Order: sequence, then C-alpha cells, then structure tokens
Amino acid sequence: MKEKQTKESIVRAVEENDVKFVELWFTDVLGQLKSIAISPNELNTALNEGMGFDGSSIEGFARIDESDMVVFPDIDTFRILPWETKGTGNVARMICDIQTPEGKPYIGDPRFALKRMLKKAADMGYTFCVGPELEYFYFANNHSIDPIDLGGYFDLTPLDKTNDLRKQSVLGLEKMGIEIEFSHHENAPSQQEIDMRYKDALTMADQVMTYRYVVKQVALNNNVFASFMPKPIFGQNGSGMHCHQSLFKGDVNAFFDPKGEFNLSQVARQYTAGILKYAPEFTAVTNQWVNSYKRLVPGYEAPVYLSWARRNRSDLVRVPEYKPGREKATRIELRSPDPACNPYLTFTVLLAAGLKGIEEKLELPEPIEENVFEMKPEEREARGIGTLPGTLAEALALTEKSELVREALGEHIFRAFIENKKKEWDEYRTQITEYEINRYLPLL
Repeated sequence: MKEKQTKESIVRAVEENDVKFVELWFTDVLGQLKSIAISPNELNTALNEGMGFDGSSIEGFARIDESDMVVFPDIDTFRILPWETKGTGNVARMICDIQTPEGKPYIGDPRFALKRMLKKAADMGYTFCVGPELEYFYFANNHSIDPIDLGGYFDLTPLDKTNDLRKQSVLGLEKMGIEIEFSHHENAPSQQEIDMRYKDALTMADQVMTYRYVVKQVALNNNVFASFMPKPIFGQNGSGMHCHQSLFKGDVNAFFDPKGEFNLSQVARQYTAGILKYAPEFTAVTNQWVNSYKRLVPGYEAPVYLSWARRNRSDLVRVPEYKPGREKATRIELRSPDPACNPYLTFTVLLAAGLKGIEEKLELPEPIEENVFEMKPEEREARGIGTLPGTLAEALALTEKSELVREALGEHIFRAFIENKKKEWDEYRTQITEYEINRYLPLL
C-alpha cells in the first residue's frame, strides 16, 4: 500500500526527482482541466496557504466583482508526470480544491459538489464506489476524423499503431499511481478502451481527469490526436463511459444479498430504481454536449430506453451476473454517460439519484431481457419503458426543472451549467450544416 504523503515528503520528492515545475490542476464547471504552474520555490507557500488566482475567467466560476479565488492542493494527489517536458525537466502535479480568500470551500468548485454529496452518503453509512469505462478515438490530427487503424472489437494486428499507443498510455497511467485492469481495441476503427480499477468516487473523478490528460499527451507525443468526443464518426459506434457503481458499508458491499433476487439487496434495487427514475433529469450532466445526443440513438449499442437487465446491453442499466465468491463485485452499470462529461458532476448526480431511490423506497421494475430497440413503440408504451431525451435542448428542459439536480449541484453550479449549455444549444441550432446544403439547396 502506498505510504500516505505529507507536505515534507512532497518537498523531498520534488528535490530528489529534479522537478522543475509543479502544476496545480483543477476543473471548471464543464470539466475542462485548468492548471497553474509554480516553481519549487513556491511549493511551501502553495502547500500551506494555497495560490491565489482570478476566477472570473474560469467557466462557471466567480463574477468579476468577486473573482479572487485560491487553489489549495490535495497532497494525496501529488504525482510526477510520466514524461519529461522537452527542455524543462520533470514536472509534477497536484489536484486542487478551490477556496475563497477566507479559506472556505468555493460553492462553484465541481470537486466540492462531489465531496458534499459523498458526505451525504457517508452520513447514511455508505461509501460510493465507481468504475467508469472510458472509450476514445485516435485520429491523424485534431481537424479530421481519419482513423489510424481499421481494427474492430478486441482486434490485434502486428502493425497496429494504436496497440502501442494504448500500451504507452497504460504504462503512463500506472506511473501516475492509477491501477489499470485491462485495455483493448473497441468496435469502431481507431476506437480504444482502457479500464481503471474500481475506486471511491472522489479518487476516481480525479483519475478520470488524469486519464484523459495522459491519453491525449501520449497521442501528441506520437504525432497523432486522441479524442473523447462522444460521436465523431457518422455510421460508427460512439464513445461511452459506462459507469459501474456500488455502495459499501465499511468493507461490506451493500448491494449484495445472497438471498435476494439476482443477489441484489433491497438497497441495490432501490438505488437502481432511483437511477432509472431520475435519468432523464440528470442526462444533461452525464451527456452535456450537443454531440452527445448523436451517440444516444438506437442501433449503436448506446442506450436510449429506461430499462434494466442482466445480459441485455440495449438497456440503460445492466446488472452483471454474480460470480460465487465475488460479493464485493456486485454492482450496477449505467451505460448512458459519455467520456466528455465532467466526472465530478456526473458522479454527483448519479449518487444523488441513487440515494433518492433509497430514501423514497422506490420499487425496481422487472428486468427487460429482450432487445428494446426491436420492440414496437406501442409495446414499449404498454410496458412502461420511457426514453432518454433526444437532444441537448430536451435534456436541458428536464434538468432545469429538476429539484434533484439543483440540490445535488448547488444553486451556483446548477445555474452556471444551465446557462452555458443553453448558449451552446443556441449556437448549434443557428448553424447551417453541410447536410442542409446537400439536402435542400438542390431541392428548394
């Protein structure tokens, strides 16, 4: 087990490893990574007092008249980046919380929103654990969608450049202290997946941010481009971030019951019912971009319908089958989120929905093992199978009315997020696309 880090051990590691810069990482409301780089001379100040910055230019942060903010490093997140920056030696990073000048947690910090929801779970006796599966694409550059391989699911070809890129990424992530279970080629050409080992939600949200950074940097170091865009290629599968979730009480998995149907406890059933009930309301958070809804269409292994099952991958929620002796692995898998989301906010709303299901003692409907995509609309309606919103505009309309999401994110983040996404939708809907030119110009 890794020895717990201290301020003194961090200062010593910086000296012993000839670290020239320490990057202080944090995220804005949209989940975009931000950084302030300091020299080792400023490290003690940052560790003890934090570093001030102007928050008015950060998306979803403070207004210009209340812009002074402080980044305060979480010493447990100190890591040395797994490559040398050309000409500048080693670089380390720490993930930070945002504070006010008075030393209080800043309500606009997505990491704080997750911490607040985890505190609610802890008060109910639970630890929230997550295992996301992030998919992504490699392209020749950042302004085209030219794949660099033609592989498919689990394919391995000797001259496959992406196989080497995945391995470099895995080694880089492991050097950053992130445990990797496996990696493989996904369904679409140039599409990949690297899976991290299940962790508590705060650690995992930090790891998701690191994962995306490392994958993109490894690609850049090899003169290609890695993209977490949900649906970059028409007619091919999009990239998802399937989220495996469970609640623990101490070392005991609260989702497991040896006598329960499918070995699911009452807590697990109520939690899953909460996810299904509130999914339409939180989808704008888990799928926050216009492009996210190009993935959430029938026929490409992306979920659209509000149902659950054990084996059926067309459902929104899948419950992997129990294996004897693997009680701690009992979990549910939500298949709708995509890898371009803000992981702090996504894990916040998932936990909020699940806990609300427990609080409301919701009943879990029967599983749907048939292919929901192939059902006729009247059959789905008769069986009470609802749908996820089909566009960002539809998702925002539901989220804006959601007391669950408002309470989970807090008023500040909730308002900033809605305002930004409405602006994005307005910019998108007024564009004239190539499809419209090709379809309508010759006709009209």
